[in-house]
Amino acid sequence: MAESIGSNAATNHTAKKLPTQNHSTPSASQATPNQSVVTAPLQGNIETIKETIIKTTAIDEQAIATQNSPVATNSSPGTAVELSTQAPTEKSAPVSSYSDEQLDYPYEAEPVPEYAPQSEPVPVHIEKSHVPNIPSMFIMHVTPELAPVAKVGGLGDVVFGLCREMEIRGNHVEIILPKYDSMRYDHIWGLCEAFHDLCVPWYGGAIHCTVFFGFVHGRKCFFIEPHSGDNFFNRGNIYGFSDDAMRFAFFSRAALEFIWKSGKHPDIIHCHDWQTGLLPVMLYEIYQHMGLTHPRVCYTVHNFKHQGVISAEVLNASGLNRPEYYLDHHRLQDSRNHQAVNLMKAGIVYSNFVTTVSPRHAAEAKDHGQGFGLESTLHTHHVKYGGIMNGLDYESWNSEIDPYIPSHYFTDNIDNKYGNKSALRQRLMLTDNEKPIVAFIGRLDPQKGLELVSHAIFYTLQQHGQFVLLGSSPDPLINRHFMELKNQLNDNPDCHLEIGYNEELSHLIYAGADMMLVPSRYEPCGLAQLIAMRYGTIPIVREVGGLADSVFDKDYSHKPLNERNGYVFRDYNNEGMESALGRAMACYYQFPEHFRDLMKNAMLYDYSWKNPGQDYLNVYDYVREK
Repeated sequence: MAESIGSNAATNHTAKKLPTQNHSTPSASQATPNQSVVTAPLQGNIETIKETIIKTTAIDEQAIATQNSPVATNSSPGTAVELSTQAPTEKSAPVSSYSDEQLDYPYEAEPVPEYAPQSEPVPVHIEKSHVPNIPSMFIMHVTPELAPVAKVGGLGDVVFGLCREMEIRGNHVEIILPKYDSMRYDHIWGLCEAFHDLCVPWYGGAIHCTVFFGFVHGRKCFFIEPHSGDNFFNRGNIYGFSDDAMRFAFFSRAALEFIWKSGKHPDIIHCHDWQTGLLPVMLYEIYQHMGLTHPRVCYTVHNFKHQGVISAEVLNASGLNRPEYYLDHHRLQDSRNHQAVNLMKAGIVYSNFVTTVSPRHAAEAKDHGQGFGLESTLHTHHVKYGGIMNGLDYESWNSEIDPYIPSHYFTDNIDNKYGNKSALRQRLMLTDNEKPIVAFIGRLDPQKGLELVSHAIFYTLQQHGQFVLLGSSPDPLINRHFMELKNQLNDNPDCHLEIGYNEELSHLIYAGADMMLVPSRYEPCGLAQLIAMRYGTIPIVREVGGLADSVFDKDYSHKPLNERNGYVFRDYNNEGMESALGRAMACYYQFPEHFRDLMKNAMLYDYSWKNPGQDYLNVYDYVREK
């Protein structure tokens, strides 16, 4: 394939103009797959839950969360519920060739999870998707992150987008999060004191807190500020401390105390990730007996790897006490350390419904080793467990209105995209030529497939492409590794590695790149591929989690040609990645009209919060009847 991308590139492809022709699939000689190419991604289309639950005879009623006791104690296996309705001077001459064979990776790579066989999970339906008159609800989100004020990863984007969608649908939505000293206060309007003297029980005493209220781009937010020598949230960063689990256990207690003392009675409390896993436990074990009987809990797991495992001391601190009661494998006991509490497990056991962020990942976590020790718990609670694909906020990520890019465009004026490509090259001092730009944007975390990212840099350069990377890692060894790569490639006019993160630059990369690489070891959902598609940048992804739910291979998908939107590979190795990236670059050079059609296909996909919003609304409406 390298030969087919060679010297004829300039005559076969023009960077700023692409001919428009009917799309047709190349012959086998034009795009040769290897064994790693996906043939049929796992699919499913689940609209709802209630009727099937009523009809299903194998359901253990003890596993269904009820008002009095949401704890399930049965251990019968089941299948995952799937919910889806669907400037500067130029660089010097390039180095002729590169090799990554001698690269030493400074981190211990995680094992690749067992691959999920291509079998569909059994669907469970809630026949409410087409009912327009679901009554409006009072929904309270409790979260450690909210974009753009307190954002570390995709969690903050998801919470903001979902809250906005729920408000558009006529629901009353409020958000509770810690008042970090590192927040982007320039994005908070009207910040004022809302509750002056909130005394939160802690270790048999109490910690005095102040609660502030403000609007974050229209969202109603409460910020809890504890006044304690522990200095929980005034540390310059959101995460990265040895007592993180204890910090967020306190936050969960403070959030419930505020809800109770302020007289709020939400229909739904939506908790996010391990940081809020203790909240449903305290709701049903403490606050329900104090009169807070109305709320039901939806709990969303954004990443099963991080679970908040902590010593049983957290039980005494939070006022739950009774370690002999909670340190039980049916309740809070960690599956690996039986003397420890697992906060994520607590959320799964005690909440009324559990979601993760894509249908495919829901099955992978329960059945194929990506639950990181929580597989048996997910089996026990399978009747209240499912996957809902994350949405994308098109107010923030939209090629037609993005304020951070110089040229706006959509499918009807797609040539304007190349104005952004020129702007990106000028900003990063890349040569202005006919080559495609391959990009990677994201955290430099082993989960993201860093070995394959490193290999892709050199492979792209060898195959006559340009490569741009934007990202950083909390691990200094990983940052150092990529800084060494940056220094090695610094004089190459076809490569730029930006070690750090810049929100404005990320928008320009999404708009200016031709392809977006997402070679994850595992990926609960992923936003990079969704954003890339909205900007007509072709995603090249590994067939895992939400990537498999959203990207359909141009050459090998079961979908019609006009519904294929990227390139997919299965095997986690260099050959697998090359099979997809090589085909994408061959199409770019040899069949530019096909590549153009693929760009349009990707842009026309609707990955907004419209469909996920309906799915969550169905879940909310279902659990509030429990």
